[in-house]
Amino acid sequence: MSLRSESLFSSIVRLLRWDKPEGRLILMQPALWALFLAAKGHPPGLLVAVVVVGSIVTSAAGCVVNDLWDRDIDPKVERTRNRPLASRALSVKVGVVVMVVGFLCAYGLTFFLNALTVWLCVAAVPVIVLYPAMKRVFPVPQLVLAIAWGFAVLISWSAVSCGVTPAATVCLGNETWLLWTATVFWTLGFDTVYAMSDREDDRKLGINSSALFFGKWAPAAIGTFYFLTALVLAKLGQVMGLGWAFWGCWMISSGIWAWQTVQLMNIKVPHRFYGESFRQNVAIGFILLAGMIAGVWQ
Repeated sequence: MSLRSESLFSSIVRLLRWDKPEGRLILMQPALWALFLAAKGHPPGLLVAVVVVGSIVTSAAGCVVNDLWDRDIDPKVERTRNRPLASRALSVKVGVVVMVVGFLCAYGLTFFLNALTVWLCVAAVPVIVLYPAMKRVFPVPQLVLAIAWGFAVLISWSAVSCGVTPAATVCLGNETWLLWTATVFWTLGFDTVYAMSDREDDRKLGINSSALFFGKWAPAAIGTFYFLTALVLAKLGQVMGLGWAFWGCWMISSGIWAWQTVQLMNIKVPHRFYGESFRQNVAIGFILLAGMIAGVWQ
């Protein structure tokens, strides 16, 4: 079916990126890491549902925000030229309505959360909304995205641990910030890889990205981000006394990150590898989640 003949429903599904679940899953994973670690492996079922649904609708709304900002840029980029707003399959008005509905759905879920968690959700919104604009004014916009990803950790952890004690200094401890730091480094790593696929288009359009900022040193920077992710996760495992299952999954994840870094240093790396690397990080997220759950049970 051609893009011109697709239904309104199909266009909205593509606008929300629900046809590409990897991006929804990779935001959900740090939220689930925090949820299971904070709850010592036994989070309430309702809270798990809230986090899963909240991750889906928030990331979807964020995609719409991104496409609204970039509706005049995306047509000039090979990877994004067929997005619904870029191809004019959907109007700006429809995009705004879908965005508002997404954020309203996310807001509805806050009724299941404590006061501090609700305020963290509120604080995350400006970061989500302004992130797409950062590529126009900030040399490393992926850092802003990483901070947005980090909110998933703070929101989930506080939802478990801050029910009675509202003070963030009390219920968000060292473990929380270690996981937040690991998430920020991980996001910087995988999204810099993703940005490498758009380097030529971004350079022509005058768009900033970490891939352009680091230039020929981008593979080394990505390797450093992955190394720091692994290092901070190791410290988290030590602090929380996680069992051998976590360390086994940590070793597998670290090995994949090391292999990706070596591949990226190949001057003839195939263009398709950037997308494959992103999907591998989705798998890594689940490997680490399994290790955290099993590790906290041991």
